[in-house]
Amino acid sequence: MFRSALFLLLAPLALSHTTFTTLYVDEVNQGDGTCVRMNRDANTVTYPIEPLTSKDIACGKDGEKAVSRVCPAKANSLLTFEFRAWADGAQPGSIDISHKGPCAVYMKKVDDATADNNAAGDGWFKIWHTGYDESTEKWCTEKLIDNNGFLSVRVPSDIEQGYYLVRTELLALHAASETPADPQFYVNCAQIFVQGGGSAKPETVSIGEGFYSLESPGVKYNIYEKPLQLPYPIPGPAVYESKGVEERSVCPAQKRAVTAQNKGLKPAGCILQRDNWCGFEVPDYSDENGCWASSKKCWDQSQVCYDTALPTGVSDCDIWMTKCNSIDDACNSGDFNGPPNKGKVLTPEPKKLGGSTQVFKRDVRKYKKWTA
Repeated sequence: MFRSALFLLLAPLALSHTTFTTLYVDEVNQGDGTCVRMNRDANTVTYPIEPLTSKDIACGKDGEKAVSRVCPAKANSLLTFEFRAWADGAQPGSIDISHKGPCAVYMKKVDDATADNNAAGDGWFKIWHTGYDESTEKWCTEKLIDNNGFLSVRVPSDIEQGYYLVRTELLALHAASETPADPQFYVNCAQIFVQGGGSAKPETVSIGEGFYSLESPGVKYNIYEKPLQLPYPIPGPAVYESKGVEERSVCPAQKRAVTAQNKGLKPAGCILQRDNWCGFEVPDYSDENGCWASSKKCWDQSQVCYDTALPTGVSDCDIWMTKCNSIDDACNSGDFNGPPNKGKVLTPEPKKLGGSTQVFKRDVRKYKKWTA
């Protein structure tokens, strides 16, 4: 179908850039684009945040627009983020080798992860970061490339149960020492619900307009200087140090007050998942009019699938189109008992992790209190 070809033509042309596309929870693939807030423009989805002082630094361009799905996780779950230079995976690669710099992951507790306009502002705490590993002489982004674009962290075991945004941040420093300086931040957010946990309330910072500037430590850094000015000062606040099981005891009354996830779940009856969209079975039919009516309902869903697809791709919409064509074939041949393969789940088997889930060595140096 021409839509697939058109989508590929609109795919990002800058192979050197990157974006977070896919979340894995405890090594289980949640689906390309599922639970992920990303730039919805396929032409610029892999571009860095511009300007540096924009409030887009919170969750990226379009990061204030929530998606409908929230991925369940647990306290101490392993979260793995897949980064791609091409959002739809049309070509291999995660980020160009020249784009050297640190990585960080933050979290923010929110009332509703499916609500818009809750990214920028207070509430963020850093759960992990790493910059330049002097023992291996590699930047975090170099380790990311070596690991096929996969980066893993653990959810703190003592934080409160509830809805969270999880913010990934890569900083490419290849042009940070130029005139004018051009440090490149690549930021996205995932929507998760943390089950279990404790009662810890980490100290937070406000991430948004003006959070970073060229004067921020580690932002305007010369990666070409020999020898490097080490240790490298990773931008942002110190990492939250989880107290582990010591903070996890919750009295029975508190347990009763904590509600289970009731938003962002996969809808019942979903037979095809494409990022945060679901296709549903068409009505039964037993005559010609009913057959063509169900065909129309199928094609109506197909249109929505293609029109609302994230830059991670439309291959699942092509699967749905095949289903609609099969209904049309039945109608044209006089087979008015359907739909064909009623209720068959069409979602492809998710791909397995293509890299190690070992958490990269964290920088554990003491950091000064962060001020934007």
